[in-house]
Amino acid sequence: MGIDIVHKKDRKVHRKEPKSQNVYLRLLVKLYRFLARRTTGGNFNQVILKRLFMSRQNRPALSLARIVRQMKSRPDKTVVVVGTVTDDKRIFEVPKLKVCALRVTEGARSRIVKAGGSVITFEQLAVESPLGQNTVLLQGRRTAREANRHFGAPGLPNSHAKPFVRLRSRNHEMARGRRKSRAYKA
Repeated sequence: MGIDIVHKKDRKVHRKEPKSQNVYLRLLVKLYRFLARRTTGGNFNQVILKRLFMSRQNRPALSLARIVRQMKSRPDKTVVVVGTVTDDKRIFEVPKLKVCALRVTEGARSRIVKAGGSVITFEQLAVESPLGQNTVLLQGRRTAREANRHFGAPGLPNSHAKPFVRLRSRNHEMARGRRKSRAYKA
């Protein structure tokens, strides 16, 4: 009697295509799949392709302020964001920028164009710099989601996890384990 192979860990969990059925996204995937296969010299196109497959949670938005801060030391490079570029009212002067993104909000677009910059698409980027020459790949912070604040065990010593409570008061998760008079204080 032979011993069978264990099949419970067979499933490979990484995307080979986007979940979205968006026609334009799928066309971009087709283009960058070709570029990733056919170009040599760096893995710029492979990274773009991998990020095009990602879920929206893994493609967080990037604010104009963060872009401006990152581009201070690299004035004439193209910013590449596989995601959304959003406006930021906290900054007053926007320098001349060249931005390539999947989506740019109206406010951000108008401010970039007003400053003499330009917003290009990924097809235009593929024509201008197929190998990613003079580009800077940027990403938004994935841990900026409000949900991330709740990760961990709230109430434990030195844990800064946010509890799921309606409001923060003496009556809400502030009794047992929080005060000496109620059993113990952790």
